[in-house]
Amino acid sequence: MTGQANPSSEQHYLPAMGRHWLLPLYDPFTRLAGVGRIHEQLLDRADLRGGQQLLEIGCGTGNLLRSLGRRHLDVDALGIDPDPAALRRARRKAARIRQPIRYERAFAGELPVPDDSFDRVLSAFMLHHLAEEERTRALREVGRVLRPGGELHVVDVDSTPSGRKAGRGHHSPGVSDSRPDQVLAALTDAGLTGVAENGRGRAWFGGYVFYRATAR
Repeated sequence: MTGQANPSSEQHYLPAMGRHWLLPLYDPFTRLAGVGRIHEQLLDRADLRGGQQLLEIGCGTGNLLRSLGRRHLDVDALGIDPDPAALRRARRKAARIRQPIRYERAFAGELPVPDDSFDRVLSAFMLHHLAEEERTRALREVGRVLRPGGELHVVDVDSTPSGRKAGRGHHSPGVSDSRPDQVLAALTDAGLTGVAENGRGRAWFGGYVFYRATAR
């Protein structure tokens, strides 16, 4: 089976800043929030090596894969995102530093790549944007496109009371729960193995958690 994305699909998605018109604020916001440091920690955990094939789901404006480029690894990387405007920014940033990273429009639940294509799949602060049903589809697609023994590495917000920033309410209706126990259960339900929490941290926007899992 090969998943196929439909670029003309009207499927709903949540933009990076919650509203399309806020996209110009996304990169300044992530810099102020220290997300670059968290990206580096995610890349450390992924144990990337030259010659690997890497996929990022929900790449946004390309900041995580740009961090990968600074490591000068010979990794074949693809970023996918449903937001055309974010992808245009990602491509411009990659072109400015002559970074050979491909960016394609696709939904995480319909990856336009063959089975067993990647050694690593990365996801940074994206899973909580997906409603529960779509998150399930996305994680099953991850299992499909990973090679046997390939790894998924995730960092996402912690929506438990202790993880939320003081004064911040519950997650939005229609958006999946990002409590660690729920994320771990979703990874297991998707058929991934070796599912584990892989570290925690805290930024001014609240707590975040790292996860890892392996394809069968």
